Amino acid sequence: MKQFLKVAVAAATILTAPLGAAWAGALDTIAEAGVLKVAVPQDFPPFGTVGTDMQPKGYDIDMAALIAENLGVELELVPVASSNRIPYLTTGKVDLVISSLGKNPDREKVIDFSDPYAPFYNGVFGPADFSVEKAEDLSGMSVGVTRGAIEDLELSKIAPSDVDIKRYEDNNGTISAFLSGQVDLIATGNVTAAAIIERDPPRKPEPKFLIKNSPCYVGLNKDEAAFKEKINEIIATSIADGSLNEIAVKWLGIPLPKEL
Repeated sequence: MKQFLKVAVAAATILTAPLGAAWAGALDTIAEAGVLKVAVPQDFPPFGTVGTDMQPKGYDIDMAALIAENLGVELELVPVASSNRIPYLTTGKVDLVISSLGKNPDREKVIDFSDPYAPFYNGVFGPADFSVEKAEDLSGMSVGVTRGAIEDLELSKIAPSDVDIKRYEDNNGTISAFLSGQVDLIATGNVTAAAIIERDPPRKPEPKFLIKNSPCYVGLNKDEAAFKEKINEIIATSIADGSLNEIAVKWLGIPLPKEL
């Protein structure tokens, strides 16, 4: 009988051990390992790129570091491409995806998303002395856009009839037109605006209003409610204390938009 009980206990231990591991939450697993593995971009500045010292740098890298610091663990960065960032998450190669990740219905079937942490939008930008807050304020002005881009299509729907929308064949042409004063304002993406600001030109493109908003989210696996709640708590706190705004100004050259 004693031998039978020993065998039974051993069998129960073998059966329950993997079950317990399977049900361990991501927060517990990360805390036990002492490491947070994060998928980050490697070729999409200013969100993620490799510096001259061969170290990753960018908005998403700083965001990953902020989260790891708040969790009290080491950070392991895993460079990914757009095509493999979600598979890396779902197969357990990483704990989070912080890679300029947008949210859409197809992706929501596979993974969960945090609250937004970074702005990614198309909008109207212009010098500080242009008082523009909405499409109606563009009346009588000229706006440069890249032909066929999202901002061209969307601005055409909402701009007053007397707005002179000047279309250029590529981003370089649109940017040159704005910098040289051929147009009053420019409609473009905030990443393009950040690239212009980095040049420190006399005409700086300050944000006026959004045309189409598609912010970036942290991607995490399904059924991790506690982990998701913790990530959202970190994002909310970093917005409230200004640390996330510092990252935005550092990499995008402009503060976080109120609409984030």
